[in-house]
Amino acid sequence: MSEQLSNVVYLLIVAVTLTMACWKALALRRDPTPTLALTTSMFLCASMVYAMAAPAGYRIVGEVTGQPSFATLPVYLGILICFSLVHIITLLWDPRLRQKASSLRRTVTAWSAAYITAAALMVLFFTLADLSGPADPLRFNTAFSQDPMVLLFLTVFLATLSSGTLNTFRQCRQLRLDDHKLQHSLRAFGLAMLGVFGYVVCGAPAIAFSALGDHTLDTVGVFGSTCGVVGTIIMCYGLSGGAIAAWLRERRDFKALQPLWELVVAGVDQDLAFSVESSRNHHLPANVTFNLHRKVIEILDGIRALRPWVSPGPAEAVYRLHQERLVAQPDATAPMSEQELQAAATAAALRHAANRLQRFKRERGPGDHQGRLQPPAGRPAPLPGENTPAADERDRLLLVAKALAQPLVAAALREFEEDRRDNELTSAPPPQTSPSIAPQPAADATVVRQDSAPDQLTHRAG
Repeated sequence: MSEQLSNVVYLLIVAVTLTMACWKALALRRDPTPTLALTTSMFLCASMVYAMAAPAGYRIVGEVTGQPSFATLPVYLGILICFSLVHIITLLWDPRLRQKASSLRRTVTAWSAAYITAAALMVLFFTLADLSGPADPLRFNTAFSQDPMVLLFLTVFLATLSSGTLNTFRQCRQLRLDDHKLQHSLRAFGLAMLGVFGYVVCGAPAIAFSALGDHTLDTVGVFGSTCGVVGTIIMCYGLSGGAIAAWLRERRDFKALQPLWELVVAGVDQDLAFSVESSRNHHLPANVTFNLHRKVIEILDGIRALRPWVSPGPAEAVYRLHQERLVAQPDATAPMSEQELQAAATAAALRHAANRLQRFKRERGPGDHQGRLQPPAGRPAPLPGENTPAADERDRLLLVAKALAQPLVAAALREFEEDRRDNELTSAPPPQTSPSIAPQPAADATVVRQDSAPDQLTHRAG
């Protein structure tokens, strides 16, 4: 890459890695774990490395220190630190090592000691090297390789980088994790390590030839930095790709749950909302995970408040109507899964319960002296899916929210309301007829108005 292109690419990577570092730092503050701490440190280190490795930053460091090529030392040490942190992260993820804390501790300590030793040797050889002369940020390896101390410095660096990347690649290939997100990250790490090892494959021959006075492979050595950039980008994706995908999925789920929230929270009781602002503002806030969990809890509270008004009829109508459609049009109607059918039945029951509650509010006024609306007497009808485990509630509620607008649910509610009206007309008492004016029997002669005169009562009794 040319210097101008390198400046653009490297500074873009600085912006990405620094953003990731800030994001991981916020996550670390909420959930302080060793892997998050190492990930945050890796992104911070990578941002500083690429800021100094960019030709513009490289020359600024040289001017500040008075040694044009001084930036090579912190850049190469930073590269070593970044990939050592990734290596240690994969070790912490290894379930075989985690089963024995002592074995994990020994392995991490041994590799950490190896990286620290290599870094100390690099500092020693670099300080003993003769680095006089102009600096070329992209060609340091081949420009100074004839100096024995620089050659030792580069040998330690490339040997440690090769050992770390190849062992991390082997670790990523062997590990099998139950968490598919971590497994996806491991595959990305493996590809990243191959990309970084490409830097060694390109750089080592170029350094060897230049040390012998042949500079024909200098351009190949410069191309090695491109392999390092590709490996870094893949590594950043491995460390954050799963988190970004989860964040986007949470944003989508937050918005998808809004219709259900409007039905069972805003339409039932505003006090069920976390705050007045949350009931008025439906824009997605910054902390997506917290607000998504809060919305799920509010919806569950709203469903619990609606339970006394739930009737079994709407859910039964959904099951019946779905079965009738399958029988009438077996080829045209695709059968719904059990979860989807249960979600449709739940949606119908909740829509009917919410309408019933609103009707009660209009007919009976604001409620008792404490403002609570008295629920109808009797035991509430069972609600489909009410025994769902807590870990599966989010997925269930998403299906229910999606089912609220389904034609099957609307048809089932219409059918239930029509049946209910027909039953009310059938069970209504016959109309009252006008009273008969026929003479009363003799036995009823003693029944007289209480305001009759006493003598009249005596006369009739006689």
